[in-house]
Amino acid sequence: MRLTLAPATDARVYDDAVRSLPLTSALQGWGYGEARRVLGQVPVRYLIQRSGQTVGAVQLLRKRLVPGLSTLYAPRGPALESLDLLPAFAEAVRKVARAGDALLKVEPPSPVPADDSVPVPETFGPLRRAESEQPEHTILADLTRPEDELFAGLHSMARRNVRAAQKLGVVAGRDDDFEAFWDIFTATNERARLGAFPRAYYETMLREGGAYGGEAYIVLSRYEGKALAGGFFLAMGTGTSYLFGGSVRDDRTQPDGTPYKDAKAPDAFYWNAMLDAKRRGYTLFDFWGIPRRLDEDKHSFGVFKMKLKFSEHRVWYPAYDLNLNAAAPAIVKALRWRKTQNNLRKRGSAEDVL
Repeated sequence: MRLTLAPATDARVYDDAVRSLPLTSALQGWGYGEARRVLGQVPVRYLIQRSGQTVGAVQLLRKRLVPGLSTLYAPRGPALESLDLLPAFAEAVRKVARAGDALLKVEPPSPVPADDSVPVPETFGPLRRAESEQPEHTILADLTRPEDELFAGLHSMARRNVRAAQKLGVVAGRDDDFEAFWDIFTATNERARLGAFPRAYYETMLREGGAYGGEAYIVLSRYEGKALAGGFFLAMGTGTSYLFGGSVRDDRTQPDGTPYKDAKAPDAFYWNAMLDAKRRGYTLFDFWGIPRRLDEDKHSFGVFKMKLKFSEHRVWYPAYDLNLNAAAPAIVKALRWRKTQNNLRKRGSAEDVL
């Protein structure tokens, strides 16, 4: 099978292809690539064609390492008709790669069940299993079920907390208040020592993520007007993904000096984000990121337990590498060393957040 990569220069035509493919992700959308420009990465987009017919689309981020040396990365991509196309896709990339492109990393948007019922493939032709950049482990929710059935499938604690939030008058839904989201997101990152990209990255993604065919939006959970939990979502096709967010404590006091009640704002956020997605026609909800190794001392364990209350469907999104020149093995080691040092500097631990 021979595939060709045809350069894509029309954002809407490109996003139409990404949105229509059965294996796809919003991270392959044009808007996500524009946000990555803020980080100094250069998106290059192609339509993947076989005998003149489009069978896939890919957004490759060219990430410069040193002068004359770079990597190519397809975040949660490429978007494809079938995983059977991956080996031929890898060979097609060889033909368009520059001399200085040393490594290709792909993250096919096809989840593998985490219960070992289906083995994680170690190879796809010349592609070899490798460390992912996006969270490799996540939780998905199927939104095709009726709303009452979806609610009944939540953990009993989640159902109880959602009802408590409703009784207290918590309001959760789409919200245009980026400042409120940013305050929550920043406070969460500082509390957990997670780190974040520059603010312009998220602002660009919010603006560009829905400009050509996908959708970018914020959901906030408010108690008596104050936003206490929220998240940033990027959507494409039939799926939406909760990429960034968090929660803050309600430090207000009543007029008589007593603290406000715990309004269960995070639970209200998750449930109403799921409902919003379902009512807008999305059928897949990606909670985006749970730990590879469960450790109760890590911040991510608490996040995992929260997400697990809303769905127990755990999956893997494995990544694969293709060496494009002889420097690739050394680059992989150097990037892993840099990530470890970054973890040590931010959190005092060599382990990754997830």
